[in-house]
This record gives sequence, structure tokens and C-alpha cells, in this order.
Amino acid sequence: SQEVITKDNVNLTVDAVIYFKVMDPFRVMYNVAMFEDAISKLAQTNLRNIIGDMNLDQILASRDKMNLELRKTLDEITDRWGVRVTRVEIQDVQPPQDIVDAMSRQMKAERTKRAAVLEAEAVKQADILKAEGKKAAAILGAEGEAKSIETVAEAERKKKMLISEGEAKAIEQVFNAIHDGRPTKDILMIKYLEALEKMADGKATKIFMPVETSGMLSGAAALGEMLRGEGPAGLLGTTTQKKEEKKKEE
Repeated sequence: SQEVITKDNVNLTVDAVIYFKVMDPFRVMYNVAMFEDAISKLAQTNLRNIIGDMNLDQILASRDKMNLELRKTLDEITDRWGVRVTRVEIQDVQPPQDIVDAMSRQMKAERTKRAAVLEAEAVKQADILKAEGKKAAAILGAEGEAKSIETVAEAERKKKMLISEGEAKAIEQVFNAIHDGRPTKDILMIKYLEALEKMADGKATKIFMPVETSGMLSGAAALGEMLRGEGPAGLLGTTTQKKEEKKKEE
């Protein structure tokens, strides 16, 4: 391990492992004395240079990148010695305790902040879902009410149509019956008086007569006297007399 200083002036203790392979023993023996120590010193020097160009956060987040860069640098130098550096592993990066404590507090604060943000986002989403639910319920309620009003209106319209069709049918049937039966003026006069009686009690709203009322009105008085039996030729009197004679015969 060795002590190094980062770009942002943090003292670190770094442990690294160098894996190498002797490719040319002759060059190793005649080009460098105690090549293992030479490789170790070379690794420490280059590691110090690499870490000195990086701040603490970069070092903690880029360990793999540092391994590759250090291996490439060492391999280029040791190749002249007949040695190949196959792998470099930075195993431990240890900041001072005060930095560790500060980082711990920072991480805790970051987690707390993140939790608060997530909680606020959850509340926001819940409120949005509630609002959307209320909106959807209101829309469905309005659509249901509109559908109900439409159904009632349609039923009322059909009811009026059926009533109108029934009245028209009844009028047509009455007209056809009167027309086909060829009624006499006396029968029409009786029906007319019955209609007047219905009009008098306030229940009748529509009266349809297929004859002119002027002719009927001229004979209404005479027909009324006939029905009431006022006079010797009264219709009611004659009818009563015939009934009494029939009883005597029996």
C-alpha cells in the first residue's frame, strides 16, 4: 500500500496488485537489476500520477478505468525488460476517517432526500389518481344522468306518439263507422246531444261530428221535446205506453 494525494487534496491509502510474466529471461537479467522491485516502484509512481489527476469521487467510481490505464503504462515500459504486465487490480482505496464520516453523512442525507422525493412523488401520484378517479366518476355520473333523461324523453315521446296514433285511429274508425252506417239525421242528433252533455261535465276535450252543426241546432229543440215526452206525440210517452200495454197482455 502507499499514500497518495488526489486532485482535490484528499490523502488516500491505496493497495494494488500487479500480475506480470517474464517473456525474455536474458533481457530481464541484463537490462534491469531486481526487476520485481523495479516493477513495484514503477507501479507506485504511475499510480500516484494517475490518482493525482483525479478527484476522490472519480477515483471511487472509476477503479476499472484506473486498472486498465495503469496496466497499459506499465506494460509499455516493462516490455523493454522482457516482461509483460498481464493485469493490474487496485484492491483497496481507503480515505481518512473524517472523510469516511463525511461521506457517510452525505450518503445518509442523500438517501433521506431521495426518500422524501419518492414519498412526495408517491403522494403526488396518489392525488393525481384520486383526482382522475373523481373526474371519471363525475363524467360517468353525468353520462348516466344524460342517458336517463334521454331515455325518459324518448319514452315520453313514444307515449305521445302512441296516444296520438290511437286517437287518430279511433277518429278514423268512428268516421268510417258513421260513413259506412249511413246514419239518419235523428241518430246524429242524438249523438250530438250526448256529445253536448259530455262537454257540459268538463271531461270531453275533443268532439268530432261529420255533419254541419247549424242544421242540428235548428232541430235540437224539437228533438229534445220529443225525447222528454212534452206533447201527445212524445217519443218517451209513446215508448212508456207501449211497455204498459205489453205488460197487460202478458
